[in-house]
Amino acid sequence: MGEDLNDSHKTSPMATRSTKNPPTADVSTPQHEDTGSSSNRKRSHLVGPNGHHREGSEPVDAGALTRALQGVEQATQSRERTPLGSPSRKRQRIYGDRFIPNRDGRDLQASFSLIPDNHSPATPSNAKKRTPHGELHFQKNEEANRTFSNLLQSEIFHHTVPQPTPPTLSPDPAFPSSSHSTTVNDPSRARTPPTTLPSSVLAPASLTPSTPHKNIFTYMSPQHHRNGSAHLTPSRTPQSRHGPNMNPHSDLYSVSPINFDSQRLLLSPKKQPRAVSKVPFKVLDAPDLADDFYLNLVDWGSSNILGVGLGPCVFMWNSATGKVTKLCELQDDIVTSVSWIQRGSHVSIGTGKGLVQIWDAERCRRLRTMTGHSARVGALAWNDHILSSGSRDRLIFHRDVRQQEQWLRKLSGHKQEVCGLRWNGEDGQLASGGNDNKLMVWDKLNGTPLYKFSDHTAAVKAIAWSPHQHHLLASGGGTADRRIKFWNTQTGTCINEVDTGSQVCNLAWSKNSNELVSTHGYSQNQIVLWKYPSMTQVASLTGHTYRVLYLAMSPDGQTVVTGAGDETLRFWKCFNRRQRDGVGGDGLGSRMELSSVIR
Repeated sequence: MGEDLNDSHKTSPMATRSTKNPPTADVSTPQHEDTGSSSNRKRSHLVGPNGHHREGSEPVDAGALTRALQGVEQATQSRERTPLGSPSRKRQRIYGDRFIPNRDGRDLQASFSLIPDNHSPATPSNAKKRTPHGELHFQKNEEANRTFSNLLQSEIFHHTVPQPTPPTLSPDPAFPSSSHSTTVNDPSRARTPPTTLPSSVLAPASLTPSTPHKNIFTYMSPQHHRNGSAHLTPSRTPQSRHGPNMNPHSDLYSVSPINFDSQRLLLSPKKQPRAVSKVPFKVLDAPDLADDFYLNLVDWGSSNILGVGLGPCVFMWNSATGKVTKLCELQDDIVTSVSWIQRGSHVSIGTGKGLVQIWDAERCRRLRTMTGHSARVGALAWNDHILSSGSRDRLIFHRDVRQQEQWLRKLSGHKQEVCGLRWNGEDGQLASGGNDNKLMVWDKLNGTPLYKFSDHTAAVKAIAWSPHQHHLLASGGGTADRRIKFWNTQTGTCINEVDTGSQVCNLAWSKNSNELVSTHGYSQNQIVLWKYPSMTQVASLTGHTYRVLYLAMSPDGQTVVTGAGDETLRFWKCFNRRQRDGVGGDGLGSRMELSSVIR
């Protein structure tokens, strides 16, 4: 580095010159101060080789000559390299009106002048953090990259991009279609060499060289007129071999560097990625909200009322008015699950002692209490008048709330606590997940599971049925698994899976678009919006300091609420309203108050 610094200081075209030690001195004519006129000057004589003096010269002052030589010697020594630097050839300094790159090392002074103002060496550069996958401008970059790839493909290949031959279009049945790729057969192309051998010996026609009927390149010699002179400018409209080219989109008449198809690709309208707010528009305090992975304490009913279980109590928050109402308080028991009926004002509550209670939320009155479980009820799911409950005792009970019996059917398939339950009302299937890492699909009220999936390697709590496609089920695994899997419950196969990198606590499909939202625990505690089926991240939302264990969606499908062990409920505007709902207004979020406290 010291060598580079010395060399650059010596050879920099912008280096300042030293005024103390001039690099050169006039040896032949040393300067003296004038004390008299030219008429009073004495003529000097130099002694020649024969001892005579020459007129017109002055005698050389020995002292001035000595000082001049010392100045030259000092200037030479100051420009030499340091002893530590390796010897190198001195570069002649060139001045001109053109910039000549410096190839003998770094020109630090010129480099310093070219540094932008916001990246000066005195202050560290504020490098932008790498954008997480799925952010807004990252999606724009991906769209730009895809457009560039398509543009490059159009410019290079035009419409003759090689494509694999389908099995039905295989040129020779003796050769499998998967062993080669070929272009579409063109009957106008002559085959060379001629096919004289049997077809069983010959290679496929697509692999043999072929010569087109038309010339690839056409050269036309200059047309000389009879008088022997040739025009430098064309005298007629450009034309092909078959006549003038009248196509207005032809490259002959284009002033763009790209062809017409590429221009049309660039001018085609692009769908802009949807922007999602990264901060919650509302935060509610929820004291004593349990930090337990196996519970389900938050649910949003069709009457636009949010139910939350806090310790032994259940509170209701009206999103239209912001009013908080205490529904109930259990005696010597705690709330372990809350679930609203699909249509109506009835809400079911699971308790730590294994009881299931049904309450009328409008009148704040308990309708009935049902027994059957011997341990806490952590999962509840409604299907019209059928209420299913899953417990730590590994059992699932189907209950008909219209009948007096405590339960209608008992399902025993899991080996550990049942922590996830979801009904698919359209297909009549129930999905259950347990701490035994099993996901089961039950057909209607049958006591035998239709499918048992053992692909997850951790507890399966996150379960969601797609409202846009029949028999499509999404499930998520715990800390040791971290994957979201998609199942076709009609065929019993896994369609797709994605590794999220953290514990999957909840899943919910959007009601308005083919997207879904997932909440996560260890180790990032984030909420992720996914685009299905590509499973690209639309947005990643953070804010909770504990695992995001609870998730519920508003009736209009625009807002999701998340709860965590940090005892907060956060409201996020994740999805847009349906097209048929009209445009305008902020939906549910505009009616919500900016602050409130549950309890």
